[in-house]
Amino acid sequence: MIGYLQGRVFESTPERILLDVGGVGYEVHIPLSTYTEIKRRAGEVPIGLYVYTHLREGALELFGFYTAREKLLFEKLIAVGGIGPKLGRVILSGMAAEDLLASLAAGDLVRLSTIPGVGKKTAERMVLELKDKIRELAADLPERPAASPSDDLVLALVNLGYKANEAERAVAKARQGAPDAGFEELLRASLKVLSRA
Repeated sequence: MIGYLQGRVFESTPERILLDVGGVGYEVHIPLSTYTEIKRRAGEVPIGLYVYTHLREGALELFGFYTAREKLLFEKLIAVGGIGPKLGRVILSGMAAEDLLASLAAGDLVRLSTIPGVGKKTAERMVLELKDKIRELAADLPERPAASPSDDLVLALVNLGYKANEAERAVAKARQGAPDAGFEELLRASLKVLSRA
């Protein structure tokens, strides 16, 4: 079982990367948070990923995470009935880890259901199976610096289908026009910038 890979990013998209490890290319599925971190560190070599190896119907799939904490949360998610590795990756792409934990602790089905691919029944199962484990789950997740509001805005725009570099430019332009604006106002302003592009 592959647990960690370190190498050079040969190709990358918000959903997968091709990692060159000693001349061998590993295709690794990644959440958006890992993609953002890889892009932020563009040019750094090598890049290391914590890997979850999934064997399905004779096919081997690799799911990579920039931090051990992301991998741990992913493993907890896929232990929930009805959530496979692909949906687990989508969930981690759709909501930051802290927000996900807060939503699970509060039993916030409405917020959980906003994640693409997560309907009301899946949200209910997540709350039912993980709510009592939240303290343990939060304790298991090492601390990390909070994401900046700009990172959250870029993540939201990429989730809406925009390319990361377009989203970053739009957020920067929106922030220039309203430096003290809140998240929702900046998101609307960024969308206006993108609609004019």
